[in-house]
Amino acid sequence: MLEVVAVRHLHDFVLWLAFDDGAEGEIDLEGELDGTVFTPLRDVAVFSKVAVNPDLGTIAWPNGADFAPEFLRERIQRAA
Repeated sequence: MLEVVAVRHLHDFVLWLAFDDGAEGEIDLEGELDGTVFTPLRDVAVFSKVAVNPDLGTIAWPNGADFAPEFLRERIQRAA
């Protein structure tokens, strides 16, 4: 199962991610912050509190918002 192993907030809504399959890259999630759980993340101060949740194997925020690692991996591939 694919997992995110590292995350770093770069700027605005851009993150650098590393996956357990060796892939890594940047992703801009600004256009993905729709819906009730993601609305608070439109504040960069809140968005920057992202961390890897080892129980979920992906990134998550203190309010419980998260993205599937497969979605994130696909997005960095397209951006590369």
